[in-house]
Amino acid sequence: MIMGRQTEEKENGITNGVIWKQILLFFFPILFGTFFQQLYNAADAMIVGRFVGKEALSAVAGSTGMLTQMVVGFFVGLSSGAAVLVSQYYGAKKEEMAGYAVHTFMAFSILAGIFMMVSGIVLAPWMLEAMGTPEEVMDMSVLYLRVYFGGIIGNLIYNSGAAILRAVGDSKRPLYFLISTCLINIGLDVALVVVCGMGVLGAAIATVACQALSAGMVVAALMRTKDMHHLEWKQVRMDRKMLRRMIRIGFPSGLQSVMYGVSNVIIQSAINSLGTNSVAAWAAYSKLDSVFWMIVSAFGIAATTFVGQNFGAGRMERVRSGVRTCMGMTILSSAIMSVIIYNWGIYGFELFTSDPDVVSIGVAMMRYLSPMYVTYVSIEILSGALRGVGDCWIPMMLCCGGVCVLRVMWVIVAVPMRRDIYMIMFSYPLTWVVTTILFVVYYLFFSRLKTERL
Repeated sequence: MIMGRQTEEKENGITNGVIWKQILLFFFPILFGTFFQQLYNAADAMIVGRFVGKEALSAVAGSTGMLTQMVVGFFVGLSSGAAVLVSQYYGAKKEEMAGYAVHTFMAFSILAGIFMMVSGIVLAPWMLEAMGTPEEVMDMSVLYLRVYFGGIIGNLIYNSGAAILRAVGDSKRPLYFLISTCLINIGLDVALVVVCGMGVLGAAIATVACQALSAGMVVAALMRTKDMHHLEWKQVRMDRKMLRRMIRIGFPSGLQSVMYGVSNVIIQSAINSLGTNSVAAWAAYSKLDSVFWMIVSAFGIAATTFVGQNFGAGRMERVRSGVRTCMGMTILSSAIMSVIIYNWGIYGFELFTSDPDVVSIGVAMMRYLSPMYVTYVSIEILSGALRGVGDCWIPMMLCCGGVCVLRVMWVIVAVPMRRDIYMIMFSYPLTWVVTTILFVVYYLFFSRLKTERL
């Protein structure tokens, strides 16, 4: 038995291996996985934008994109609570507790999916009207959103299963699942949108069908594993104590994601008031811009898992070294991405639209915001690391106040004084800088990562 434990511990590189190598080994599968997950909607946007028109592009990637990101983002934030607990139990080798966490969260995912499906289908027109969606794209937007919510259970099950796999250090299989289903999604987009002429409806059907397939793959992976995160359907039920622990850790992240979403919805509403060209340009830029967010998000998830497992194993110095290493790599990566997007991002717009006015507006957006990416890095890495030790509420309040509330105040108070795209976009670097300062002060002087002693 002792020999078995030693062998298992050696195999867990997250708690034993070279820190920068382990972070990168975990980071790249997450990055590529996030890329292919984003490619679901990006493929829809590219194909309908090129073969249907800019109105269809706005319907698929404008207000609907903001709403789906906000809803799914809330659930993904909640899933971080399960991921943190699973990673801590896995690092501490508490098999029974890890099992409770896996089965409780899978049951919660199914119930949450049913609730979101019904609510989304019923409330889709109201949500889009509240955002000021242009009249010429309203019908297509409602159609896309209702089909998307109709298949959202598959999305949530995949995200919950993938979070569990990543929590135990398995970031490769979620990547493989996404690559295969994303390629299928692109094929279905071409078949349904281009060949069958189904337009926005075809893009929506392709997306939800492939999300259901990816959910089936991740469930099969959990059922086949012999490790402590094994899934048995007969044990899928909610343990109240475990659910409370998950919500206590995950709810702040979910609420933070919703607040981000709400602030972005308000930004989207302000852009909607500038007309269809600005909406289409913002939708296209958001797809190019998503490359940066994929990188920092992947590093943030890597930080959460690395910190969670080492915290569970009682290795606090390794936790702190991991945070420093992850921060340095993320700053370097964001600087490189800023240079690439600023200088060569213009070619990416041609993937989405050939309209010269849309491209012109989009390039202006891109060159205004991309040099400021580095100011966001500390927010993502420090909040991810703090989640790994269960320190979630204060980071949530810092993000909600520094990013969300300040951004909304800027749009409400300052933007009406000069309603143009630059005034709207200034809300992003303004709130990133303010929130970064708040996070650095909290981390250096008050957080559990600086005060915890095991």
